Amino acid sequence: MTTVKKFISLILLFAGYFANAQNAQTDPAANAILDRFSERALNAPSISLKFTLIADDAIERRSDTLAGSVIISKDSYKLEIPNNIIWFDGTTSWSYLIAEREVVISTPSKNDNSFINKPSEVFTMHKNGYRARLIEETSASWLIHLYPEDINNELIRVGLTIGKSQNDLRRIEYRTKVGFVIYITVNEYNLNVRPEQNLFVFDRAAHRGVDVIDMR
Repeated sequence: MTTVKKFISLILLFAGYFANAQNAQTDPAANAILDRFSERALNAPSISLKFTLIADDAIERRSDTLAGSVIISKDSYKLEIPNNIIWFDGTTSWSYLIAEREVVISTPSKNDNSFINKPSEVFTMHKNGYRARLIEETSASWLIHLYPEDINNELIRVGLTIGKSQNDLRRIEYRTKVGFVIYITVNEYNLNVRPEQNLFVFDRAAHRGVDVIDMR
């Protein structure tokens, strides 16, 4: 499995664990930080991230790096990672494989709150299904760990580093029991982008000759 596919699969997996876990007591200090972080992001016209992702696989003894970006506005988004662009307008998803010149159209389940289906959940996931702990505080940032309540799942924890001055996302760490770890470093965090009209819809005119597979 390629790094990109494994990254997407694990994000889906992690989000599912959080959604299915049960409520538990959490650290009030961590919760207050996450509430401010969430409120600022979700009140913005959009959330624009440019990131570098490092995937460490202890079993295969390899490490892969990729760069990506995402723009989120409510439940709509445009995600770009190597050889794949995904648009979602709140109803329909278009997944464009660049090298293959192929786009797959689908209607994701409304009950699917995974990162791929609803990336805005990253900013609200702390409200349900985890225990949050403030692990470290420096002059510039906080490090908060989120622990799923279901001890039988493959995820050990998610770490969020949040900047103090802007309540911005600096870093995410996903750590699993099987030794697979994903580190996402946010290189650019922008809450001032006003998305252009139809940004979250696949533009057929700009992609002439692309094979369309309609799975709706």
